[in-house]
Amino acid sequence: MNYNEVLIELPDGRNLEVGTLGEPSGHTVLFHHGTPGSANLVKMLAPLADDGSLFLVTTSRAGYGKSSRLEGRDVAAVVRDTCEVLDSLGRREYVAVGWSGGGPHALACAALDAPRCLAAWSLAGVVPTNLDFDWTAGMGPENVEEFALAQRGGPEYESHIKMYGGAFATATKDNVVELFGGLLAKPDKAVFAHEAPREDFAASLRQGFEFGWRGFFDDDQAMMKEWGFDPATITVPVSVWFGDQDLMVPRTHGEWLAENLPTSSRHFFAGDGHVSLVLNHLDELFVAIKATHA
Repeated sequence: MNYNEVLIELPDGRNLEVGTLGEPSGHTVLFHHGTPGSANLVKMLAPLADDGSLFLVTTSRAGYGKSSRLEGRDVAAVVRDTCEVLDSLGRREYVAVGWSGGGPHALACAALDAPRCLAAWSLAGVVPTNLDFDWTAGMGPENVEEFALAQRGGPEYESHIKMYGGAFATATKDNVVELFGGLLAKPDKAVFAHEAPREDFAASLRQGFEFGWRGFFDDDQAMMKEWGFDPATITVPVSVWFGDQDLMVPRTHGEWLAENLPTSSRHFFAGDGHVSLVLNHLDELFVAIKATHA
C-alpha cells in the first residue's frame, strides 16, 4: 500500500492533514471521510488504487487529527480546503467520494467546484436537516440521542461529544465494534469479523481524536445548519449508494437524495449496512469511477 501523509499550511495559516494513496499517475479521487473520522480511513479503500489507475487524495477535516480547527464551519467550507490541497499536489480534475458524513462534503464539491469536480459519489450519505423529513427515523439509539442533543446544543451536548471523543481516542481492533453499540447492523458486524477492517477503522478514530473532540463537534454542527449550498443546483453526475440495513444513515436518506438531486443515479444494495455497503462493493465502485474517466 503506497500511503503517505503530510501536513500542509493553508493560506489562512491553518494546517491540514493530507493523505494520499496510490500512484500519482492515476486519475484523482478526492475522498471525504465520515463523521467522525480522519485521513487514514482511506486505507479501507486501498483496493481502488491497486492497479495504479486511481490516485486517492484525502484530508482530516478541520479539527480532526492534526488539522487545525475552523470554528463555525459549514459543509461548504470543505471545498476551499480541498481545492488548496489539490493545488498543492498539482492535481486538476477529480471525482469526489464521500462516505457517511463525508457524503454532504462530496456533494459540496459537486455543487461548488464544477467542472473541476467531474462527478460525485454519496455512499450512505445524509440529507440536509432543513427539510420536511424525519432525519433520525430508523437510526440506532446512539445517533438518535446524539442528534437530538446536537439540535439543542449547550453544555450537555458538548459533554456528550467530549465523552465519545475520549472513548473513540482509545479505539482498537478489539473494542471498536463495542464502541459503536447499536449502530452496527448484522452485515456490518460480518465485515468486522475480519481483523484488518476493524484495525483500519479504529486507527482512523484514534487519529481523528489525537488532539481532541472539536472536529467531531464541528462536523455535527455543520450538519445541523444550512450547508452553504443547495444540492439541487448540482449539474455533474451524482451516484447515490445506500442499503436497507443501515442503522447510521437509513435508506430513507438515500431515497430522498436519489429522488431530489436532478443529476443523481440510484444504487440500492439490499442486505447491506453502513460499512458493508462500501467494503462489499469496492469492485463496483472502482468500475464506476473508472467509467467517469473513459
